[in-house]
Amino acid sequence: MKRREFGNLFGLGLLATSLPIAIAACNPTETTSTETADAPDANTKAPAAIDETPREDGFAALGKVADLDANGYLGKKSFIAGPVIVIRDPANADSLIALNSMCTHQGCSVEWKDDAFACPCHGSKFNTDGSVATGPATDPLASYEAIIDGDLVLVKAT
Repeated sequence: MKRREFGNLFGLGLLATSLPIAIAACNPTETTSTETADAPDANTKAPAAIDETPREDGFAALGKVADLDANGYLGKKSFIAGPVIVIRDPANADSLIALNSMCTHQGCSVEWKDDAFACPCHGSKFNTDGSVATGPATDPLASYEAIIDGDLVLVKAT
């Protein structure tokens, strides 16, 4: 084998072995408050499951009010109506704001940070009404109707 052939094969092998690492680095790792709260440690009991079956009025339970108040938001990617994030309205603590948590730019999950919805992937920011504050996103986040019923946060699923 000649040195040139060896160099070509070595370079090709190096490229092929680094490709999976580059692909994995491009995938965002995202968690929401309800996903991290679902994993109990060895010293605590698992939290009681919340029935997410929609009621006759179309509302389905997303989480508990105590979790909303403790974390500042509730979010779930696999909610029955689609990915959703809920916060208390900063202008009126008795009402809720529920938005689709999928960024309209490239589909990453937005997070509630510093009194705005922010996309960690490309930096888009959204106002509390879902409108775009800064791009690259150009379309607003869709909104849902949300209410508090007892100790549960309910989101209109249908």
